[in-house]
Amino acid sequence: MTDASAVKTRIAEDVKAAMRAGERARLTTLRGIMAAFKQIEVDTRETLDDAAIIAILDKLAKQRRESIEQFAKAGRDDLVANETDELQIIQEYLPPPLDDAEINTLIEHAIGETGAVGMKDMGKVMSKLRPELQGRADMGAVSARIKARLSS
Repeated sequence: MTDASAVKTRIAEDVKAAMRAGERARLTTLRGIMAAFKQIEVDTRETLDDAAIIAILDKLAKQRRESIEQFAKAGRDDLVANETDELQIIQEYLPPPLDDAEINTLIEHAIGETGAVGMKDMGKVMSKLRPELQGRADMGAVSARIKARLSS
């Protein structure tokens, strides 16, 4: 993916396009994304880099997935549909997800590079993998795979 300003610029352009096209739902979601970026920049007094933007988008996507699950349990199909639409829009700006084989390869490579031999080395492996996997894989599932691998 390109630099952070390119992603933010793309989203800003898409906000304008959604306004022109009268796509209210898309516009609301994109404005929410931009507001999340702005809030972090104001809070930290720093300009977001690519990794930070991907992390924010990943967090927003995770929030939508959790909401979808909760609304589905409550039988609120209207809210499930809304959250699903927002999730699809957010995912347009995330890098393509990795498949299981690619994730396993990266885990093995990180374990080899860090010299991890047991659970005490879990943090080293996660630190190594996070930049590569953020937004491209469920970090909770990756963590479980690393635990299984290091405890065997």
